[in-house]
Amino acid sequence: MSDKTIGFIGSGVMGKSMAINLMQAGFSLNVFTRTKEKAQEVLDQGGTWKESVADLAKDLDIIITIVGYPSDVEAVYFGEDGIIENAKAGTYTIDMTTSSPKLAQEIYTKAEAAGIHSFDAPVSGGDVGARNGNLAIMVGGAEEQFETIRPALEAMGSNIVLQGEAGSGQHTKMCNQIAIASGMLGVCEAITYAEHAGLDPKTVLESISYGAAGSWSLSNLAPRMIDQDFEPGFYVKHFIKDMKIAIDAAEDMDVPVPGLKLAKELYDKLSEAGGDNNGTQALYKYYQMMK
Repeated sequence: MSDKTIGFIGSGVMGKSMAINLMQAGFSLNVFTRTKEKAQEVLDQGGTWKESVADLAKDLDIIITIVGYPSDVEAVYFGEDGIIENAKAGTYTIDMTTSSPKLAQEIYTKAEAAGIHSFDAPVSGGDVGARNGNLAIMVGGAEEQFETIRPALEAMGSNIVLQGEAGSGQHTKMCNQIAIASGMLGVCEAITYAEHAGLDPKTVLESISYGAAGSWSLSNLAPRMIDQDFEPGFYVKHFIKDMKIAIDAAEDMDVPVPGLKLAKELYDKLSEAGGDNNGTQALYKYYQMMK
């Protein structure tokens, strides 16, 4: 399938690496993003620039999107200049943005009416996973078309699971974000406790990262906290967006999520203190402020 041409919309912290990995796997890539400069590295490595979503959407086999917010997803997919109005019948679209399950279902319905095959496929693994091409990819959509898009997904991820019908990928990502949100509180509190106990937190990590407390956040983000490295692998502002989506979806299903709500409260305070563009590990700064 590497002879297929893919359209790629979005070149943020993760999207840029994902696009490059697709080209390294042999796919031809057409690229659009609202700020061309953000796509320059992708263009330098062989991507072809398109001037608009409508221009990009024409005559492609697959279109992949990874943008910021549900409102951005709506703008890209809907309207006379959007993907659904401009893509040819038979095109496969894959939205890898973390977005609303309801919106994923709406895109699927409208795409199918236009003869377009739509998947929601949010990812987990941060900037490191995107760079290394070993993201976890959670897919929602029709099983009978899933194998067609698998080669493209395999260029970006190593754990690719079809979770069910449209919206299932987004619901699975909400489970992921719920687990991370509460877990991040534990990581921050563990490092803060170690410091107050007079321990070397890096030495503490050597012990607890490989025991029952082990987690991706503990292994990958705790070292950044200790080094005061708050550069974004995943933005605080986007994590707050994800937590709000998860809370709204949980409330629709009457599911209690007190840990998630507490985490969002603390991240909201970090945001108010100017932390929106930090990485999610910057929650540690909130604990430092409370000392």
